[in-house]
Amino acid sequence: MPDEPLADPPPPAAPPLLRPRREAFEHGLLPIPKLVLPEGTLAQTLAQLRDRLAAGGGPGGARVGAAALAEALQIPHDHAALALGTLAAVLPAEDPALGDGCGEGAAADLRDVLLFLYIQSYKRLVPRSAHKDSPAVADVWPSTSAFDGYLSALSPIQLVRSNSRRFMPSQADEEIHQLSYLQKHMANILTLLADSVEGEGDDSLVLTMETFEHLGFLVQFSEGTSLSQSATFFANSDPDMPAAPVPAAQILEWISQNIASSLEYCTEKSAAKESSQQIDADVTMADANTSHPRNSTPSTNPAYYRNTTFVEGFSKTSVVKNATDIKGHSVKVLNCHDSVIYVLAPLKYATVYGCSDATVVLGAVGKKSIVKELLRNTRHSSILYKDYGMPTKEYSSLIECLGVVKVEHCERVHIIAAAKRISIANCRECIFYLGVNHQPLVLGDNHKLQVAPFNTNYPQLREHMMQVGVDPSVNKWDQPFVLGVVDPHDSLSHPAGVSDVKAESATCLDPDLFTNFLIPSWFAAEVQETTKGNPFPLPEIYLASQSRKRSSLEDIQKTIRELQLDDNRRKELSSALHAQFKDWLYASGNIRQLYCLQGD
Repeated sequence: MPDEPLADPPPPAAPPLLRPRREAFEHGLLPIPKLVLPEGTLAQTLAQLRDRLAAGGGPGGARVGAAALAEALQIPHDHAALALGTLAAVLPAEDPALGDGCGEGAAADLRDVLLFLYIQSYKRLVPRSAHKDSPAVADVWPSTSAFDGYLSALSPIQLVRSNSRRFMPSQADEEIHQLSYLQKHMANILTLLADSVEGEGDDSLVLTMETFEHLGFLVQFSEGTSLSQSATFFANSDPDMPAAPVPAAQILEWISQNIASSLEYCTEKSAAKESSQQIDADVTMADANTSHPRNSTPSTNPAYYRNTTFVEGFSKTSVVKNATDIKGHSVKVLNCHDSVIYVLAPLKYATVYGCSDATVVLGAVGKKSIVKELLRNTRHSSILYKDYGMPTKEYSSLIECLGVVKVEHCERVHIIAAAKRISIANCRECIFYLGVNHQPLVLGDNHKLQVAPFNTNYPQLREHMMQVGVDPSVNKWDQPFVLGVVDPHDSLSHPAGVSDVKAESATCLDPDLFTNFLIPSWFAAEVQETTKGNPFPLPEIYLASQSRKRSSLEDIQKTIRELQLDDNRRKELSSALHAQFKDWLYASGNIRQLYCLQGD
C-alpha cells in the first residue's frame, strides 16, 4: 500500500507586533502651550524637570502632585490638575496613588509624567490633500464652515462620491505615523527613564524591569503580552528575585528592532490595502451603507480595527450597537449625517468625528474598575449599594477609573453621553446632554455650543455605569473648562496672534427647551428593567420646567376628556390629532427612525 503523502505543515505563527498605544496619542494630548516643549530642547528640558521633581534621586519611585507640577512648569494649578487627570485617563492600568488625578493628595509616578509630557510634542497626521466641497454634496453638508481652511470634516456622500476618503488618514496611516515618532524619539525617552550607575559609555545607564514596564504607556504587543515577558532580558524573571537592571542601549536595540518590524508590516499591509480598494465614483449612498449592517457582529463586520469598533459613513438612518456588537473597548462614530446612532454599551473610550445633523447616544464611557472582579468573589458579596447602584464610600477608591469621550468637527449634532470625561473641539451649533464626573473640556474653534443635563435612560444603563465607574451623584455638565483656540498638536499653520485666544465656551440650554430623549425599548423583553428614569438628578430649574410641561399636558388631556362631543366629533378630533402627529413625524425626520428600527 503506497504511503499517503504527508500533509503540509501549518504556516508558522506570525510573531507578535509592537504597536503604539493609540489611547495615549488620541486622548492624552492637551493643547496647553507650556506643555508642548520645543523639539530641539525637549530631551534637555525634560531631563532638568526630572532632576527637580525627583529631588536629587532617580525617576524610579518619585511621585508628582499637581502643586509640584504647576511650580515646575510654571502653569496654573488647574492646568496641572487637568494634566494629571488626563494622564490618569489614558494610563494602561490604574494607579491607586493617582486615582482620577483630581483628588486631594493625588500624585503620579514621575516616569509616567515624563512620558506624558514627552508625547505632548507629537504632531497629528493631517489629510494628504485639501478638500473642497462639490456642488453634488452642497445639499447635505455646508459648503462654508467654521472649519474651512482648518480641517474640514467630510460628509458620507463626499466620501463615496468624490473618492476623497483616500485623502483622510486611515487607522494604519496613523499607526505608522505614531511608530515613526517613537522610533525617532525612543533613545531620548529611554535616557529620561534610565538610572545612572557606575560604568562607562552605554553601560552607565540602566533600566529596571519596573521602569521598563512603564513603557507600556506608549507601546504594547498586539495580543496583550506584557513588555517584560516579551523581552528576552526580562522574560521568566523570578517574581521573588528582582531582575537585574538592563543597559538602556540593549533595550533600545530590542525596541528599535521591534518597531522596524512593525513599521515594515504596517507599511506593506497599508500599501496592499490601498491598491486593492478602489471606490466606484458612482456608488450610491444606499450601496455605501450596505457595508455597515446595523445588526452585524464583530466577526463579520469589516469596520473593526484591533480594539476599536467603527460606526462610519451612515446617512439618513438609525444604527443600534449593543454590548454584544462591540469589539474591544473603544468606539469611533465617523462621518455620519442626518442619523441617530445608539451605542448602548460600556466603553473605555469613544470618539465622534465629522458628523452633522445627527444624534449620538453613548451609554457609559469609563475604564473598567476592579469592582466587577471583587463582586465575583464571595468574600465581597456583602458590599452595600446605595442611591443608583454604586458601591458605598468605603469602596470608592476602587472605582477611580477614567474614560474619555472626544467630539471633534461636528455640526448641528446632539450628543447624549454618560462618561467620566468629555473633550469638545472644533464643533458648532451642537447640544451636549451630559452626565460627566469631570468638567467638560472645550477647545478649538467652536461656535454656538450648548450644554444640558443628561436626559435619557435604557434598561442596562445603571449596570453599564457601575462597570466603568461613572458616578451618577456627580455631574459637572455646566462647568466647562475652556482652553485655547489653537491646538499645537496639529501640523497645520495658524494665523499669527491667535495662539493665546481662548476658545468660545458653551452656554446652558434654556430649561424650557430641555426634553427627555426616549430610547425605543426594542429589546425590553430580553432584559430585566434595572434603570428607571434618569440616573443623574436634574437641577431644580430643569425639574421645574418639566413639571410645568407635565402640568400643561395634563390640563390639555383633562380639557379633551371633558369636552361634550358626540361620536362623530370625537372621531374628527382623534383624526386631526393623529394627522398632526404624523405631520410632525415626517417634518422632524423621526418617521425614518421608526421605519429603521421596525426593520431591525
